[in-house]
Amino acid sequence: MVIAFLVLLLQFFGYVNGEDDEIHNLKGCDIYHGTWIYDDSYPLYNSSECFHLNMHFDCQQNGRPDKEYLKYRWKPYACNLPRFNGKDFLERLRNKRIAFVGDSISFNQWQSLTCILHSHHRHVAFIGGIRHHGFSKFTFPNHNVTILLLWNPFLVENESTSYGRVLNLSSIADSDATLWQQSDVLVFNSWLWWLQSGTATPWDFIADGNDLHKDMDRLVAYEKALTTWAQWVESNIDFHKTLVFFRGDAARHPNGSAWGNYDGKHCGEETEPIFKAKIPLMKIPGEEIVERVISKMSKAVKLMNITMLSQLRKDGHPGLYASPRHHGMDCSHWCLPGVPDTWNQLFYAELLRSLQ
Repeated sequence: MVIAFLVLLLQFFGYVNGEDDEIHNLKGCDIYHGTWIYDDSYPLYNSSECFHLNMHFDCQQNGRPDKEYLKYRWKPYACNLPRFNGKDFLERLRNKRIAFVGDSISFNQWQSLTCILHSHHRHVAFIGGIRHHGFSKFTFPNHNVTILLLWNPFLVENESTSYGRVLNLSSIADSDATLWQQSDVLVFNSWLWWLQSGTATPWDFIADGNDLHKDMDRLVAYEKALTTWAQWVESNIDFHKTLVFFRGDAARHPNGSAWGNYDGKHCGEETEPIFKAKIPLMKIPGEEIVERVISKMSKAVKLMNITMLSQLRKDGHPGLYASPRHHGMDCSHWCLPGVPDTWNQLFYAELLRSLQ
């Protein structure tokens, strides 16, 4: 009995020390530079056990026949990602509010994190999936941790007026500002909706200072909007108590030519990651703008540069296996379980680095 206890004790301290080593090794490690490796212990949870999972992301429930896409784990070249520890996550963020601010890809990530935490705490009280007035909320009352999704695809104000919807590149809506200032951890993103065109354009006019345009160069508009966001964050967020992240673009795979296949393939026919691209993966135009804007900020906003690792996952989208109400091919959003779970493992790693 004593020997068995000592063995368990040694195993426990070995586990703790190993975990401490993983956290220590994160310092100075580029966790976004690595490769996808097959891991039969994945996924991190079963979609059927995540009661609030949006049907659009539940590819297995929607009939996707293959399962290999569920089995890949991100491995940085220079270190190991620490295991996602749901208990530790909630303890570190006790009495905190975490807010994901952005579009449906941010909703994708919000759903992933709440599913991961729910799988770690099935017997812990929670209030989940509340959606009203542009936000969703998932709360763990025992830890007083709230995880919010705050809908704002542009970060700047898109206001309904008597003459139509006006995207104001110089203004942050007061309602958004209040919610952002009430949060302890902020994860911003904006890109996907800037690509909408034609009848799908989500504004009628763009206000650029005193000038009103029917439309304008999207990249120019995007940089102006991000600059407004950056100036607001620096002037209004207390960085002594609030952590601020910007998640890079998640990548889309509507056309196989992006990874060197020119035979008309799209994401719906893909069942494995890109391990060696036939052509170099191109930088997404918005990437350079995000990097430029954040580099000019005097306050510490951490860029979660998940673009390249997401570009490698041409197999991770719903494709034809999105919600039955969705018609067509979805090569923008992501299956859950799936790639957004890795974004949240990286988010956890960034929190460990920031909260040490």
